[in-house]
Amino acid sequence: MPMKAMVYREYGPPHEVLSLEEIPRPDPEEDEVVVRVHSASVNPLDSHIMTTIVGRLMCGLRRPRNPIPGVDVSGVVEAVGSRVTEFTPGDAVFGSSEGAFAEYSCAKEAKLAVKPAGLSHEQVAALPVAGLTALQGLRDAGRLKAKQRVAITGASGGVGTFAIQIAKLYGAYVTAVCSTRNLELVRGLGADHVIDYTQQDFTRPDQPYDLIFDLAGNRSLSDLRRALVPKGIYVGVGMLGRGISIPAILGGLLGTLALKPFISQKLVTFMAKVNTDDLATLAEMAATGNITPVIDRRYNLTETADAIQYVREKKARGKVVINTQ
Repeated sequence: MPMKAMVYREYGPPHEVLSLEEIPRPDPEEDEVVVRVHSASVNPLDSHIMTTIVGRLMCGLRRPRNPIPGVDVSGVVEAVGSRVTEFTPGDAVFGSSEGAFAEYSCAKEAKLAVKPAGLSHEQVAALPVAGLTALQGLRDAGRLKAKQRVAITGASGGVGTFAIQIAKLYGAYVTAVCSTRNLELVRGLGADHVIDYTQQDFTRPDQPYDLIFDLAGNRSLSDLRRALVPKGIYVGVGMLGRGISIPAILGGLLGTLALKPFISQKLVTFMAKVNTDDLATLAEMAATGNITPVIDRRYNLTETADAIQYVREKKARGKVVINTQ
């Protein structure tokens, strides 16, 4: 049975390589679920995989192994593999899949959770990558506790908007770092203190931070360490998705490793891992109103290249959603 999907057969900018095609609908492996996609959301990594050498190393040197981009998905179960026990056709689910920018997509059972009835497909499609990065980065890598002071850079983006809300839920004092046009947005999400990075240097605070949750990645380790308490934690998030070059990534990692034996501060580089339990945690937070997905723009499937380009240009405030139905 055919389906429509946004497909890229070679690497390059989204408007040059993406096209709408009719291709066969996927069949599930034993541990997979076929989801009829209602909504998907865009992440910086979607563009980075298409346009950089890191993308080729991850997804195939000559051509992409999976020609359909997108991982964040929400929809309804269409079919299940023989070993799937948690879901049946007709269930509304969300999570991480392969090839979300399509009418149907395959996902591992272990990377899906039940969609809360009170949330839209758009809202839950915004949760997986950005929400998990914020949750796991603050809770696990950052070991965030109540009353701690946390600085969040890139606070107006997809991860940042969730991170502000989750940090407040944990009882932290939140300093949000963003550009001038996003100050009111981050204040509205609950930030206690807002810094416009065009006017003020967040690495010279009146009181040092217990945790820096860094989504921007544009400051030196010496600057960041200066802003931390002696036993503070720095968490650097998603370098691949931000489009940082391989030499810069390797340099940052080597610098971090070299410093670790000699300092009391903890320096961590981090990428989220998708699992059902944490997806369910995010769903509960959203269903109870403790976090609210910020959706900047909505596109339809044929406009996928526009959506990816918008995120690529770092204009998005919160999440960008693609609706397929």
